[in-house]
Amino acid sequence: MRTLISTAFVSLDGVVEAPGGEPGYRNSGWTFKDIEFLPEAYEIKGREQKEATAMLMGRVSYEAFSPIWPNMEDFPEYKVMPKYVVSTTLTEDDLVSDWGDTTILRSLDDVAALKESEGGPIIIHGSATLNRGLSDAGLIDRYHLLVFPLLLGTGKRLFSTTDKDTQQLKLVESEVYANGLQKNVFDVIR
Repeated sequence: MRTLISTAFVSLDGVVEAPGGEPGYRNSGWTFKDIEFLPEAYEIKGREQKEATAMLMGRVSYEAFSPIWPNMEDFPEYKVMPKYVVSTTLTEDDLVSDWGDTTILRSLDDVAALKESEGGPIIIHGSATLNRGLSDAGLIDRYHLLVFPLLLGTGKRLFSTTDKDTQQLKLVESEVYANGLQKNVFDVIR
């Protein structure tokens, strides 16, 4: 079974955001404007590119990343990596042609089947809504969280508020950096 890894920049109160910000709320842009940049705090991002064998995202994140990431020098491994987009509305005509093989999945059942296929780890970037659904369905195996020492109040949430059974996590790696960021890697205990 393939490992499904959720990776996120998250505030202490659970808000997630794309690097550089997302429009629509007062604190947008907090991932780089409110905390001093320390390259060592982002080491895990380079490691994720080397370890992952496929990328999974929701439609909104795909539409945000696909015009930018194919030509970014910081993400060369992601350009050729197979991508999977979970969407009920996206069509083949909506996919970009310069970002490697991309497959549209229509449901969480399709994601569960993908996990059962041959291959290595699958990394989930962005995709707050998809993350919540995958977590609630028990499909996420690991979390790579860069926790920012901020309380933001409003914004997209990484975790749902669904009434569900407790999901236990095991901390397998952590580090605190001089700028207050915390790297926390959790495995989901099953």
